[in-house]
Amino acid sequence: MVDFSLFDTRGYPTVDVRTGYAGWVDNYEQTVQDAMDVDVLARLTVPDWSAATAAVDLGCGTGRTGAWLRGRGVGAVDGVDLTPEMLARARTRGAHRTLTEGDLAATGLPTAGYDLAACSLVDEHLADLGPLYREAHRLVRPGGLFVLVGLHPAFIMAAGMPTHYDGPDGPVAITTHVHLVSDHLTAGLAAGWQLAEMREQVVGEEWIALKPKWSRHRGQPVSAAYVWRAC
Repeated sequence: MVDFSLFDTRGYPTVDVRTGYAGWVDNYEQTVQDAMDVDVLARLTVPDWSAATAAVDLGCGTGRTGAWLRGRGVGAVDGVDLTPEMLARARTRGAHRTLTEGDLAATGLPTAGYDLAACSLVDEHLADLGPLYREAHRLVRPGGLFVLVGLHPAFIMAAGMPTHYDGPDGPVAITTHVHLVSDHLTAGLAAGWQLAEMREQVVGEEWIALKPKWSRHRGQPVSAAYVWRAC
C-alpha cells in the first residue's frame, strides 16, 4: 500500500467509510458512473455470469452491482455492506436474496456457499487487502470466481483525488488508500487464488464526454478489474 497523503491535492475533510457513505447515499447513484465499474465488468471474458447459481456481493452499497449481476443471469445474490443507509437503498431495489450489515473481512456467511464473489469500488477504502481476499476465498466453492473492480492506483495517484461526495458544507472525502497492482497480486495469491483475467480501462472519449475536465487524464488508466479462480 502507498500512502495516499503523498498524492492528495484536494485536502478535503475526511470521514470514515460508514459515515461517508451514510452522507452520500441520497445522491450516490447520480454521481457514480457505470463506466467506472459495471461497464468494465461487462468487458470481461472469463466469467460465465449465468452459470453462477449463487453469488455474494461484497460491499453491495445501493445494490447497483447486485442488480447488474441478476441482469446477467446470476441466480441469487447475497449482499454485505458496512453502512445501514446503503443497505436500506439496496433493499428497496430488490435485487438481493439477503442483505447483511457487516465487515467484508468477516461476513458470517457460509463457507463455500457461492459460485461467485463480486466486489466493486471498495478496495480503496481498505487499509489491508489481505482480509478481503481471504474472506472471499472462504466464501467461494473450489473452482469458483472472485471478481474485483476498482479505481486504478495510477489514476488515484495522478488525479490526487480521494473518493468524495458533496456534503452540505462542501466536498467530503472518504478514507482512501492506494493499492498497487502488485498489492492485489500479492494478496490474491497468498489467499489461494489463481489469476484468470485482468483488464485495465483508460480514460477515453466515453469518459471525457461524461467528465470533460478529465481530458487532461486522457489515456491514463482509470479502472482495473481482476478475475480470480479458487484453487
